[in-house]
Amino acid sequence: MSRMTPFSSPLLLGFDGVEKTLERIAKGGDGYPPYNIERVRPAEGEDRSYDLIRITLAVAGFGESELEVTVEENQLLVRGKQADDASREYLHRGIAARQFQKCFLLAEGMRITGAELRNGLLSIDLAKPEPERVVRKIKIAVAD
Repeated sequence: MSRMTPFSSPLLLGFDGVEKTLERIAKGGDGYPPYNIERVRPAEGEDRSYDLIRITLAVAGFGESELEVTVEENQLLVRGKQADDASREYLHRGIAARQFQKCFLLAEGMRITGAELRNGLLSIDLAKPEPERVVRKIKIAVAD
C-alpha cells in the first residue's frame, strides 16, 4: 500500500522538493536558541516594494567570532560554536558551552540585507520583494 501525502495530488506538479523540505523541518525539533520572527514595516518615505522580515535569535554568551550566518541555496543557516576555555577552573558550571545550528527556509527572491549582534541578540534582516503578477498566454499548436 502506498503512502498518501498532501503533495500526492495530481494537481500539484513539481512540489517534490517542498514535500521533502517539510519532512526535514518536522524532524528538526530543537528549540535552542529561542528566536522571534517579525515583520518590520518600512518607515514613511522608505521603499515599500518589499516587506522587511527580522529574525532575532537569543545568543547570549556568543561573540561575533563564534557566530556564522550563511545562505546556501535557499536556506539561511545560523551556526554558533563556543570553545571551552582551558585556562578557567570552574567550581560550578551551570552555563554550558554549546553549539547550535538553526536553519530557515527562504522563499524565492528573498535576500539578506544585514545582521547585527547587540546585547546577546542576533538580528538578521531579510527583504521579501512583492511577487510579480505574470499572466502568459500559451499558444496552442494545431496538428491536423
